[in-house]
Amino acid sequence: MRVFRLLRILSTIGRHGLDEFIVGRGTALVRLPFRVAFFWADRSRPRAVRLREALQELGPIFVKFGQLLSIRPDLIPADIVEELSKLQDAVPPFPAEQVVATLDRAYAKPHAEVFRNFNLTPVASASVAQVHFAELPDGREVAVKILRPGIGETIDKDTQLLYAIAGLIERLHPLSDLLRAREVIGEFDKIIHDELDLLREASSMSTVRRNFAGSKILYVPDVHFDWCTREVMVMERIDAIPVNDLDAMRAEGIDIKQLGRNGVEIFFTQVFRDGFFHADMHPGNIFVARDGRYCGIDYGIMGSLPEVDKNCLAMIFVSFFKRDYKGVAVAHIEAGWVPEDTGVEEFEGAIRSVCEPIFDKPLKDIYFGKLLLRLFEVGRRFRMDIQPQLVLLQKTLLQVEGLGRHLDPELDLRSSAQPILEKWMRENYGPRGLWKQIRNESPMWGRTLPQIPRLVHKVLADDAPGRIERALRALEAAQRRQTNILLAIALILGFLVLGLVLQSV
Repeated sequence: MRVFRLLRILSTIGRHGLDEFIVGRGTALVRLPFRVAFFWADRSRPRAVRLREALQELGPIFVKFGQLLSIRPDLIPADIVEELSKLQDAVPPFPAEQVVATLDRAYAKPHAEVFRNFNLTPVASASVAQVHFAELPDGREVAVKILRPGIGETIDKDTQLLYAIAGLIERLHPLSDLLRAREVIGEFDKIIHDELDLLREASSMSTVRRNFAGSKILYVPDVHFDWCTREVMVMERIDAIPVNDLDAMRAEGIDIKQLGRNGVEIFFTQVFRDGFFHADMHPGNIFVARDGRYCGIDYGIMGSLPEVDKNCLAMIFVSFFKRDYKGVAVAHIEAGWVPEDTGVEEFEGAIRSVCEPIFDKPLKDIYFGKLLLRLFEVGRRFRMDIQPQLVLLQKTLLQVEGLGRHLDPELDLRSSAQPILEKWMRENYGPRGLWKQIRNESPMWGRTLPQIPRLVHKVLADDAPGRIERALRALEAAQRRQTNILLAIALILGFLVLGLVLQSV
C-alpha cells in the first residue's frame, strides 16, 4: 500500500509540474523522468497555485502539511506562503455506519444506551474529525466530536513518506541547511499527532475554561469528561453565531468594534498571563454568543510558552509599541534568538526600517503578514534562529490579524494591546512582581528553613562521609604552601554547602 501511495504522490508531482521545485547540482537526472512522462503537464500557471492544488488533491494530511508551511515564511518563499494560506480544512464527512461503529467501540456498548438522542448527520467535518449534535441521558444538549476511522494509520504512512521526501530534499537542495526540511516535517508530525488524542484536547479546553472563568469577553464550553475517550469528545452545545456572520451579530445588537478589541485582549491574555493559547483561531473555530462574548471551540492545536520566552516577547512588544528599536534588538540578543556577536546598532537600524512605516495606521492599512515576511528577511541577514516554540504564536498572530480586520478595519492593534502588556509588565516586574515572587516561593521557604539546623548537625555528625576531613586536609595543605588563609576558609565553606545540597537532594 505504501508503494501505491508513493506512486500517487509522484504522479501528482508530475501532473502539476512540481518537479521544478527540485533544484541544485545533479538534480537534472531526477527531474528528467518527470519531464518525459508528464511532458503534457501545464507549467504556465504560477507554481504556488499548482502546489496548493496538488496538496488538496493528495488529501487531508497533505492539506494540513500545507497549512503548516503557510506559517513558515522564514523557510518558504513569499508567493508560496500567500497561496498556501488559502488552504481550507473542510473535507467530505465519513459515513453514518462508521460513526456508529466508532461510538460503539469507544463506549463498549451501543451508542443508543449512552445518548438519549444522537443525530447521525454531521454539522461540521474536517481532516481529523467531525462533529455531531446529541443529547445526554439527562437531556443536556451536547456536541460530539469523533475521530475519522483509521486516521492514525493514514497519518503515520503519509508522514513517513514526507520524512523520506524531506531527506531527499536535504541531500539535493543547495539551501538544505536553511530549508531544514526534516525539522519542518517533525513539527507537523507532533502537531497532527497531538490532534489525534481527544482526551488531550478535552483537557486543554477545560484548562482554558478555568483560566477564563467568569470572563466577560470569552466563554469556553464545558467538557463532559464522563463521556470522553481518545476517539470521542463530548462538550456543551453552544447557541452562538459564526464570527464571520456580521449581519446576524448586528441583529443581536452586538458591538462589532468592541468585539475586535476583545479579540486582541483575549490573545495577549492567553499568551502572557497564561502562557497557554488557542493556536488555531480561524473563523470556523470562533463563534460569538448572544451576549457578545467570544466562544472558542476546537482546542486540538494549543501553544505554550515558557516563562523566559514570555518575558522576552513582552519586552519586544513593549519596546516595539514605544518605537524603541534598540530595546527590540537587545531583547532578541539576550533571548539568544540571534548570535551574541550581532551588532546592536546595525540590527536596530534594520528593525527600524521595517517597523517604523506601520505606526499610527489603522489595521486596514497594516498587513502584519507582510511585516512578518520582512522581519524574517532581516532575521536571515542576521542569522536569526527561528524558535520552534514560537511557530504557533506566529500563526496565531496572523489569524488574530485576519479576525480583527474582518470585524473592524479601523482597529489600532497598538492602542488595544499596549495597555494589556503594560499591565502585565507592572504585575511581573518591579515591587509588585517581587512581592508576587516572594508569595509564590514562601511555601518552599517555610518547609526548608526549619530543616537547616538539623541538616547542618547531620553533616557535622555523619561527616557525610569524610567531607569535613578532606576539607581540613585541604586547609593544612593550603597553610603549608602559605596560601591565602581566606582561600582555605572558602574551601571549608564550599564543602559544607555541597554536603548540605547533596544531603537535601
